[in-house]
Amino acid sequence: MPGFNMAERRERRMDGTSGTSSTSSTSSTSKAADNGTKASGTKAGDAEASSGKAHGTVAQRLIEDHLLDGPMVPGEEIALRVDQTLTQDATGTLVMQELEALGLDRVRTEVSVQYVDHNILQADERNAEDHVFLRSAARRFGLWFSKPGNGVSHPTHMQRFGIPGRTLIGSDSHTCAAGSLGMLAIGTGGLEVALAMAGRPLYVTMPRIWGVRLTGQLPPWVSAKDVVLEMLRRHGVKGGVQRIIEYHGPGLAGLTAMDRHVIANMGAELGATATVFPSDEAVRAFLAAEGRAEDFAELATEPDAAYDLDEEIDLSSLEPLIARPTSPGNVVPVREVAGEPVGQAVIGSSANPGLRDFAMAAAMVEGRQTAGSVSFDVNPTSREILQDLTRSGATFALIAAGARIHQAGCLGCIGMGQAPAAGRNSLRTFPRNFPGRSGTEDDAVWLCSPETAAASALTGVITDPREWAGTHEVAYPRLRLPDRASVNTAMLQPPLPAGEAARVELERGPNISALPDLDPLPDTVEGPVLIKAGDDVSTDEISPAGAKALPYRSNIPKLAEFTLTRLDPDYPRRAAKTREDGGHLIVAGENWGQGSSREHAAITPRYLGLRAVLAKSFARIHWQNLANFGVLALEFDDPADHDRIEADDRLRLTGLRAAMAPDAPPGLRVRNVTRDEEYAVHHRLSPRQRRAVLAGGVIAALAREGDRD
Repeated sequence: MPGFNMAERRERRMDGTSGTSSTSSTSSTSKAADNGTKASGTKAGDAEASSGKAHGTVAQRLIEDHLLDGPMVPGEEIALRVDQTLTQDATGTLVMQELEALGLDRVRTEVSVQYVDHNILQADERNAEDHVFLRSAARRFGLWFSKPGNGVSHPTHMQRFGIPGRTLIGSDSHTCAAGSLGMLAIGTGGLEVALAMAGRPLYVTMPRIWGVRLTGQLPPWVSAKDVVLEMLRRHGVKGGVQRIIEYHGPGLAGLTAMDRHVIANMGAELGATATVFPSDEAVRAFLAAEGRAEDFAELATEPDAAYDLDEEIDLSSLEPLIARPTSPGNVVPVREVAGEPVGQAVIGSSANPGLRDFAMAAAMVEGRQTAGSVSFDVNPTSREILQDLTRSGATFALIAAGARIHQAGCLGCIGMGQAPAAGRNSLRTFPRNFPGRSGTEDDAVWLCSPETAAASALTGVITDPREWAGTHEVAYPRLRLPDRASVNTAMLQPPLPAGEAARVELERGPNISALPDLDPLPDTVEGPVLIKAGDDVSTDEISPAGAKALPYRSNIPKLAEFTLTRLDPDYPRRAAKTREDGGHLIVAGENWGQGSSREHAAITPRYLGLRAVLAKSFARIHWQNLANFGVLALEFDDPADHDRIEADDRLRLTGLRAAMAPDAPPGLRVRNVTRDEEYAVHHRLSPRQRRAVLAGGVIAALAREGDRD
């Protein structure tokens, strides 16, 4: 690869030496969980998890090798050394502004890459302005820059930069996809990425290690997407919270590295901190195909490995699955919903990014024509994959069948183009189907495999690919994929030398605002409850995706006008009125802030006067983002108290300066002034996070530390 030799960066392997890591053969002593129920394995694993018994697993070894501080005990805060970072254009502009605010001269990581893959639809000048700014920032701070159209960050990073045994964090929740290569890859808020680029550790709550043993082989017309949909069918969108999912067992032998990417990617939909696979022959073959065989290092479980939680999936027992609209966790067999009319079928995104996924769809539609009622859309996930599809003839087969070929990028996954018709079913191989995420208010998005999407595109109704194949006497395609990928680095620009980089000026267009100046937490917070929400509210509902809002990701005052408008169209106006009167609060149910890592979902409500969120529970990344920007995240001691509070009730919290002291107990009392009631709440903030909340956010806290120095 021009300008960068991964082999030169091998000084920190798993055993701390300059060679490859010490290895052992993959084995498992974990017990198999019952495979027949939706909650399979959960109760037994939860009972064992409190002991923190996991040892000898790939995840444990990755954490131990990068541990800088804290005990490896589930629930305790730990600090990890970060080797690599990635940012994308929808989150990267804020990250670069944060680097500027931190006074960074040059990134301290082994590798940091800025991708442009989300906001690549240039309907006006705003997205283009962001791209210019991001390129100038990458040149100034010493990052690689992946130009628009080069590819989605996750598969492209896997192809060009992923190394077994390394840590990777990214300002995108699907960064966990790189766990497919035996990396510890974690999606975070942008500020965590900025701090890591500045040489600081990543702080996370030590998770429990959830071992999922795979046996058997996938049957025809069933693929990797159905494996992770099965996990979501069993456990829902909260099943992986405060856990790392580690797949192991003999079933891995039939899964390629890109198959594993599909599964690891949607660990984010389970709420997991990360997903980890071993680095084995499948990873060796992948890296060799990418011309990076020297970057392979074997990483396997120890012979006596044990997990905090155990589960088993017999791959041979799986069937085609599909997630119904509005939640990735609403999974049913395709056969149960067969016959529903389809208006759109989309192949691509970071959740099905591999050459195999596109080639399978091409083989199914070759010589056929998609239904007249269906828009069949194809988003190649990288320039490399588009080249390989074209060389193999698959691109021609797709076009001849009626496919629309789009840019290599996220596009419809984030609602940046490809919005479906209102009320019409859209089948997508994407990771998420939250309401309105597609860019259409009244959308109906289903999540499925490429096989199900292609079969349905041909018939015009949701179709089990097994049924389609049987009806049309179609044999299961045996794909012949190239041994060597069409490596193309022309659109990947290396970092400038330090001296030249120091002379680069950041190029800001008029749509790029400054970071908001956030004031410290007052000793008393009193204000109205402007939003009373239920369970599983996503960051898409807090800070919407779609072509209307996304171009303002670097303009906080303008983006704030879209905040929470899916829950209350008048929220931005009402919230702004509270800023001069002490601010306001939000009351929420379980898993508040699930989904995307976008820190905008914390910044824009804070900009509008949000001081505290009282919830039954929080999604991991959003909880961290709230602390990063000075919003107090509190959880009800008694979840039933959620129902006692109504919208527009006035709540009061007092004595917050003392309550946030490093050694103060985590419990607080909140008074409902309107109803003359009190509720017990608590926080889970570490002393480090308490300092940040008190100061008004992490950047303000670091500035105070600098003043004291």
